Parts: sequence; structure tokens; C-alpha cells
Amino acid sequence: MVAPEVALTFPFPGSTYLGPDPEYARMRAECPVAPVALPDGRQVWLVTRYEDVKAASTDPRFSRAETFHRGVEPFPGMSLVPPEMIISTDPPVHSRLRRLVMKVFTAHRVEEMRPHIEKVVEGLLDDLEASERPADLVSTLTTPLPLTVICDLLGVPAADRGRFHGWARQFAAVGGPPEQIQEGIARLSQYIAELIEVKRAEPADDLLSALITARDEDDQLTEQELVVFGFTLLGAGFDSSASQIANSVLALLAHFPDQWRLLCERPELISDAVDELLRVVNLFGTDTTGFPRIATEDVEIGGTVVPEGAIVLFGLTSANHDETVFPDPDRVDVTREARSHVAFGHGIHRCLGAQLARMELQVALAGLVRRFPGLRLAVPESSLQWQHGDVNHTVLSLPVTW
Repeated sequence: MVAPEVALTFPFPGSTYLGPDPEYARMRAECPVAPVALPDGRQVWLVTRYEDVKAASTDPRFSRAETFHRGVEPFPGMSLVPPEMIISTDPPVHSRLRRLVMKVFTAHRVEEMRPHIEKVVEGLLDDLEASERPADLVSTLTTPLPLTVICDLLGVPAADRGRFHGWARQFAAVGGPPEQIQEGIARLSQYIAELIEVKRAEPADDLLSALITARDEDDQLTEQELVVFGFTLLGAGFDSSASQIANSVLALLAHFPDQWRLLCERPELISDAVDELLRVVNLFGTDTTGFPRIATEDVEIGGTVVPEGAIVLFGLTSANHDETVFPDPDRVDVTREARSHVAFGHGIHRCLGAQLARMELQVALAGLVRRFPGLRLAVPESSLQWQHGDVNHTVLSLPVTW
């Protein structure tokens, strides 16, 4: 298949938390793998169909590390991260890092956190119930829940937890000045470096202490990799979850109230509902994660040859709305079996925190439908304020009443 001429400018303007820009549906039907133009005239290639996204995600010829080796200049929606971050690497470096973190960040360890997460949610919902109405669900639940959980997991002292919230927001502001993003990364790195020294002197039963042991005793991490691992988990470990929880509740209340009522009546559907919400509700501000890859040789994908050296982005949200895989894809159906979604990515770069993020959404949603079945928006949806230029669709406040 011959790729069409470049006619579109990326990022597309019609992306919302409810789904990707409608242009992706046309691309899936007519040109599923195609180049689009950046505002500065450069090209990036978009992969839009579900099967193609999965295939490309596991193809080693699409390299993350090459984006650093070849000095890819930033573009709107591109996540600016250091080359030592696990998402920035290819095997064998990536394999070493992932083996290490999965050794200490095990599925068993995450599942053991469920009672603690349930306790955190109950406390936050107690405060919500006692608050004046309308109440802001972002400040009372969707932000403090993942923030508390990731800090507890890493062993961040309670007194420090307010310090890095703003730095993490800078880190996520891909539409802002690059120096602002770099400042956020630098401040997070400095904080983690200081915390590492504290935990070296006084180790505890937390994930950061376990990573320090791997660095100091097993020599499996460089000091820089250790710092980057820490701020990756800290900075990225709560921001995406906070946005996903808020956007999921908003979608149910504002657009799929029948599905909200069904969950209130049948809370046993929560687990399937969470995967369906992860599939439908669009976390990504550009419909992609913002982590480009480079084709290290000519690669045929979806019947189209992507040329060597091309910058490539995987449309995860488009893949999750592929009508050939998920009938009536723009609708939330909490009875649908949607575990095959790619909201967390696919292949070696699948999100390390997927199980934790899914659990947080499960526990938060279960608590809300049980204790606040009459929950509803307190303002018109059109009046909600969103963070512009962010890597995620981030609503700044979510006034609710009940």
C-alpha cells in the first residue's frame, strides 16, 4: 500500500476525554498507517488500527532509544523524558531495568495493597460525605488517592507529599515551555536523590528501599538510573491515575448515567467496568502517549512501508476505538469484556503500574457507587475547566453533589 500524501497536522484538535479526534476513524478505514505533518513541517507517522498498534508495539525495529541517539527535536504532545527512563530504552538495557523493577514491584506486592487502598478510599469518602455541597471530587478523592498510595508504596514521608505535586504537573505539561518541563524533572530528581540518602541511612519496607538495595548490593542499577526510577514512579505514578479516575466518573455521570445506575445496582460488574472505562475514556491529550519511536529500517506495517528514520506514534486511543474489535466503540458498556484494550500500551513498554492503576480505579468506583448512588454533576459539563497543553486530559475540578 502506498502511503497518502501528508494532508493533516498533528496533534489533531478534536481529541477529548471521551475519545480520539474523529479523524482517526477515517484513517482506520482509509489510511491506517500514514504520515501527518507537525506544525513545524516535519512528519510523524501514525499507526491507528488495533492489530497494527499491537504488532508495531512488539516490533524491535521501532526503537525508543533511537529518538535520543538521533536527537529528535520536541514537538507538540511529545513527552520530554530523560534517556535513562525505562520508557526511553530498548533491550538489553530495558530488559535489565524491567526485570529489576518487576522483582520488587511484584503483582503479589500490589495486591497486598488492596486493603490499604480500601482504607484510604473510605477515609476520603468519609471526608467527602462530611463536606459542604457541592464538593470538588478532584481535590477530595481523585488526586489524594493515587498520591497517597504511590507515596506509601515508595516510602515518601507524609510531610513531603505536598512538595512535588507542582513539580509533577510541570513534568506533564508537554504543551508548555521545555525549560518548565526540565525544571520539574530537575526538582523531582533532586528530591528523590535526597530521599535516597535518607533511606540508605534508615532502610524501610518500601519500594524505594528495595531499589536502593538492588543498586548498592547487587550493582544492578547506576545511581542515575536509581534516581530516575524513583521520580518516574513518583511523578508518573499518581498523575495519570488521578486524571483517569476523574475522567471516568465524569463520563459515567455526564454521558452514560444508565451505566452508572447499573453499577449501583450490580457492583459485581466493577472489575469489567474499569477495563471498559480504560478502553473508552481517553487519557491522552494527543490520543497517543507522546513517546515517539524511530523506524530503524524500512518496516511494513498494516500493508504500508514506514521508511527508515521515520518518527512513529502509536494511536492507543484510536486502537481502543477500533470498531472491528469493539462494536459500538464510543459507548461505555460495563457488561462488555474489554480486557484486551491497550490503554496501558502493549509489549515491552506496557505500563509498569497497570495493575496498581486498575486497582485504584476499582476501589474508588466501588466506594462511590456504594456510598453515593445519587452522585451527579453540580455544574454544567461545559463549565468545567481543563488543563491545556498537558500530556493527559486533566480536569482541574469536578464539582459534584448527591
